[in-house]
Amino acid sequence: MKPIRLPFLASTAALLPLLLPAVAQAQNDAPNWHASTISGALGMTALFSMAGVLLAIVGYKLFDLCTPGHLHKEIIENKNTAAAIVGGAIIVGVCIIIAAAILG
Repeated sequence: MKPIRLPFLASTAALLPLLLPAVAQAQNDAPNWHASTISGALGMTALFSMAGVLLAIVGYKLFDLCTPGHLHKEIIENKNTAAAIVGGAIIVGVCIIIAAAILG
């Protein structure tokens, strides 16, 4: 793989101010996620709730895969309270990130 050259980076940085108005216009033209009816609001709440729970589970499983040992096994089979506290902290941290991403 070739290293990225300085002139390429400089030209990209020079074009960045030209792209900012396009980004602002795209944000203004973005679809509105706000529901106009109560059933629409309930549907969106259910959709984002299911997506958040699914992403929280995936985040916990990814953390468990990236760390040595098996956190889930430690909690369930060995009834390790310290591991359960760490697992809970992981889930809360992932949920905070997911909530911030959903709120935008």
